[in-house]
Amino acid sequence: MTGRRSGRPLVPAYLSTGGVARPSRNSLERLSVLTGTGGPAPAGLPAAQHALLGALDGGSLTVVESAALLRLPVSALRVLAAALIDQGLVSARPPVPPAALPDRDLLKRVADGLRALKL
Repeated sequence: MTGRRSGRPLVPAYLSTGGVARPSRNSLERLSVLTGTGGPAPAGLPAAQHALLGALDGGSLTVVESAALLRLPVSALRVLAAALIDQGLVSARPPVPPAALPDRDLLKRVADGLRALKL
């Protein structure tokens, strides 16, 4: 049901979560990586959770990527993902921390070495 020009669904986001407003776990961040466990989806799974499982089939996505793909707010997707994690159908891992900055002295020596090769 995309009757609006923006392409956003006419169904409010809280209905896609079954009226649940908060996820059962607070560990899901925007950049947490979700991966389907490959198990069979149980019968009677809500459509939004089934769509999330389909999006994760054979790969991994972050919470933000999944929300964009399903055209849902991140808050609603966190509720859906938490419910699937509780059922053992999806696993989540925290985002990868940013790498440590390289040593400035090492970068200077590499640059000097490259300049010496150029001459």
